[in-house]
Amino acid sequence: MIPSIGTLPMNPLLAGQAELKQNVAYSRNGQTLTLILPWAHRDKRGPVPPTPLIVFVQGSGWTTPNLDYELPMLSHFAEEGVAVATVTHRSTLDGHPFPAFLQDVKCAVRYLRAHAEEYNIDPERVAAFGTSSGGNTVCLLGVTGDDPRYRTDEYVEESDAVCGVVSCFGPLELVTLFAQRAEANREHAVARMKAMFGPDEAGWREKLAEFSPALQITPGKQYPPFLLLHGTGDPIVPVEQMECMYTALKNAGADVQAYYVDGAEHEGNFWSPQVRKAIRDALIRFVKADVQRPEAFHG
Repeated sequence: MIPSIGTLPMNPLLAGQAELKQNVAYSRNGQTLTLILPWAHRDKRGPVPPTPLIVFVQGSGWTTPNLDYELPMLSHFAEEGVAVATVTHRSTLDGHPFPAFLQDVKCAVRYLRAHAEEYNIDPERVAAFGTSSGGNTVCLLGVTGDDPRYRTDEYVEESDAVCGVVSCFGPLELVTLFAQRAEANREHAVARMKAMFGPDEAGWREKLAEFSPALQITPGKQYPPFLLLHGTGDPIVPVEQMECMYTALKNAGADVQAYYVDGAEHEGNFWSPQVRKAIRDALIRFVKADVQRPEAFHG
């Protein structure tokens, strides 16, 4: 070796490296997901412990999520040794009313557990993270773990419960929200409700309540921990939506933490470094805490 040439350490555990797997079909109905996996699972020199998993749902107004939108932020979790799956679901504007999108995301969770060995995922350490309509979806996921109302016939032997939930600027109490939107623009609100709940207006209020995670919380039932964040300047989803969910979880005795993001709007200027750190810290805490089996969240 030449003394004037410097040396640097190698990376025997492949720490901080990740790979992207796109267009992974998780359901017969054509829905796909993108996986960001730590590289360590490819190391054949010895056993590698399974990695925790975060399931991410991008906001889309309950249409078709853009799986590429938050990849730069999500990739950092895989660099830290946590796998991430960002998932699509059926669109309410394509003739798939509620609860199709929720059924799809639950199916994705079960698919990932069914393929845990293939992807080196720890099936008992699965948390959920979502933005806007995706925040609504992951909150519903958190409060309806293994609810038979939303179970499809794929991977039925697996659980769809999660060990923690992070929701950013999610619509969480839809009865009030859609009443406000109908007052502002009834024609548009009615068109959206027809797409989301079908043409029978008589059933809309009941569906809106079922569609509202804040109204699905039952005192005495055990829920996974939640982190809720919402911008105080959000012009699309009022910050009171977060407050309603926070209060309902608090009253039920759940583990919930919440933050106002001062002056933030919907997406865009919401994503301060402090916001990203709060989300990162919560998700890492959820998936690396002492394991509490998903079955504890049934009922």
